[in-house]
Amino acid sequence: MKLTRRTAIALVAVAMTSLSMSPAFAGTTVQASLWDHGDNSMQMLGSVAPMGMGMMGNMPMAPMGITLDIATAPAGEITFTAKNDSKTIIHEMVLAPVTDVNTQLPYDAANEKVDEDAAGHIGEVAELESGASGSLTLTLKPGTYILYCNIPGHYVLGMWTTFTVTE
Repeated sequence: MKLTRRTAIALVAVAMTSLSMSPAFAGTTVQASLWDHGDNSMQMLGSVAPMGMGMMGNMPMAPMGITLDIATAPAGEITFTAKNDSKTIIHEMVLAPVTDVNTQLPYDAANEKVDEDAAGHIGEVAELESGASGSLTLTLKPGTYILYCNIPGHYVLGMWTTFTVTE
């Protein structure tokens, strides 16, 4: 059988496509649920201790949160697929690196939001209506990261979680 140049190129293209779809070359996908306890969740704002990272609030009482299906992944390409599981409240998911989980993020109390630039914002899934989904794909180095909702008041009501990227 004679192998023509055209056939060789086609075989290489098929092989490359197969390899790129191989699990060994695939990144990690993390499912994130953005949740709350309904319309009454925001009524807790100001009546409970703030529950942002490094704050003194009682996290089991949090009326909002982000739940991940996995808490760690190896360094490399990671896709966060966020689903707003709320029935009525808009949520978003912002990603930033963390150097110390006991240190508060830079928080603007007047606007009830994290200062994203000062926190080191590296990507986000912007405002999602109830039931909507979105994704964010980044190549991450080893370290600790925080995922949080920065809709006013949501972060201090417990809507954040950490994620670890390993070697």
